[in-house]
Amino acid sequence: MLLGYGMRNTFTVFYPVIVQDFGWTRGITAIMYSLTLLCYGFVAPAAGGLVDRFNPKFILAAGGLIVGTGIALCSVATETWHFYLLYGVMVAVGLSLIGVTPLSTIITNWFPQRKAFVFGLLGAGFGVSLVTAPIFQHLISTYGWRTAYVVIGAFAMSVIIPLVILFIKHNQAHGETTLTPEEPNEACVRTPNKQWTVREALTTNTFRLFLLVTFCNMGIAQQIILAHQVYFLQDMGYSPMAAATVFSIFGVSFAAGNLSSFISDRHGRTYIFIGGCLLTVLGVLLLMLSRGNPNATIPIIFAICTGYGLGITPPVFFAAVADRFHGRHYGSIQGTIILSCSIGGAIGPWVGGLLHDISGNYQSALMIVVCFLLTGALLMWLIRPGKGDVPA
Repeated sequence: MLLGYGMRNTFTVFYPVIVQDFGWTRGITAIMYSLTLLCYGFVAPAAGGLVDRFNPKFILAAGGLIVGTGIALCSVATETWHFYLLYGVMVAVGLSLIGVTPLSTIITNWFPQRKAFVFGLLGAGFGVSLVTAPIFQHLISTYGWRTAYVVIGAFAMSVIIPLVILFIKHNQAHGETTLTPEEPNEACVRTPNKQWTVREALTTNTFRLFLLVTFCNMGIAQQIILAHQVYFLQDMGYSPMAAATVFSIFGVSFAAGNLSSFISDRHGRTYIFIGGCLLTVLGVLLLMLSRGNPNATIPIIFAICTGYGLGITPPVFFAAVADRFHGRHYGSIQGTIILSCSIGGAIGPWVGGLLHDISGNYQSALMIVVCFLLTGALLMWLIRPGKGDVPA
């Protein structure tokens, strides 16, 4: 998770350099990030299905090879379509094979109880990947962005491939759990008689609303913040290294939020998810209101609030989906959830860049973030246990 998503998260520090070097607009350049999210999402259901059927260590090893090679080859790009193909498509395919869909399928089979806890541990890898931003910025400043791409891609391949070959094991059991008296109904799942398929899940209002929640929260809102945060801070007057450092604080807070998601195993998914959304809204509004304020503490508070809020919501959300739809087809179901997330994520960064090109600032993009976070929180409330058509 750390190395795989670290490859995709290189965009936030390479973005300003590529715009400056080639003279492209932010909207046109941001398409490479939107495209990688979209392709990642379309491949995710197939990646989950492959892990359901075959030995996952070989699938993950192939993914590591593809994503590392794609990042390294970005060093030779000279046209927008080069980045669209290498970063937008190749990196996306590789990341789908080593990303949250196959990994969550593996861990839910090994750890059927305390789902949010293990999702949080897994998700912390994504959070820590954000902390690498200053390292990437140092490589760019010292050696240039082309050499930095080669170093990052080669390092990822040299670690990921032997790691998964040596240590990944698959548990063929599908992890159905029983409800014990000390566990609250919302945070665990009864032994199901039904083995959900994607087609059957799509017939339920609960699953369709889950798709909308991830489209709004982990898609539109989260990806606008991830893609444009460093550029936004540079626009406020911070140096590239200072902006990357604030982004790393965001990453630490994101990982802390991931690790805190175990709270929902005891106190329920809904309130923890909504609390994370509201905390993120608070951080974004603070940054919007402080526009032009040179106070260095405001971006740090923003990074802590939004990082923690955005960090705690994905594992809680994935655990809520697993509570209702876990079974032998869970990999494909999780992949469909990721597809919806990625469609939102593909739209968000492009819209954020386009709005900046039109208005000259990120205020309207940040307001979109607030609206979609509140919408996701409302939808999650509507499918809380006892209200959806698929009981927890």
